[in-house]
Amino acid sequence: MAPKGKVGTKGKKQILEENEATLKFYTRVILGANVRQTFVYLFVCAVNLLVFYGSSSFWTWLMLVFALAVYVGSYRSMSAMAKPAFAEDGSLLDGGIDLNMEQGMAEHLKDVILLTAIVQVLSTITSYFWYLWLLAPARALHLLWVNFLGPWFTAESPSAPEEVNEKKQRRQERRQMKRF
Repeated sequence: MAPKGKVGTKGKKQILEENEATLKFYTRVILGANVRQTFVYLFVCAVNLLVFYGSSSFWTWLMLVFALAVYVGSYRSMSAMAKPAFAEDGSLLDGGIDLNMEQGMAEHLKDVILLTAIVQVLSTITSYFWYLWLLAPARALHLLWVNFLGPWFTAESPSAPEEVNEKKQRRQERRQMKRF
């Protein structure tokens, strides 16, 4: 059951502290996935060079570079949103955008980072796990449809209600004329 009353607001200092904690957590997620991935790839490359030469493809390395680009872009966007503003005397003017706000852009960026980390770690088992990254554009299309395209396509035309209202108005006028 949802709590009753007004939702509490966060202060600038609390937003700053939570943003720093959030950025630190996602830095650890990114580093953890990449360190594990790097060691696994180095091991796999050593085994591939000695035993299965050629099974590590160009596409595997390309997807690793793509994952790194996604990490850098998402993390830099989040850190830019969370950048605090200080006055000349050093006091906090603005704590930045709250990265833990529900349904905000930062929420989607965090989802992209987590999806990329999960896919990257799972791809050490088989390269087919990279296809799970297609969930990100699928989610983006779903949000686009639900929030913009769907309501736009299913909205009633503004001329139809006016015609109905005009017809109703004429009927009412006729009824009134009959009464008098």
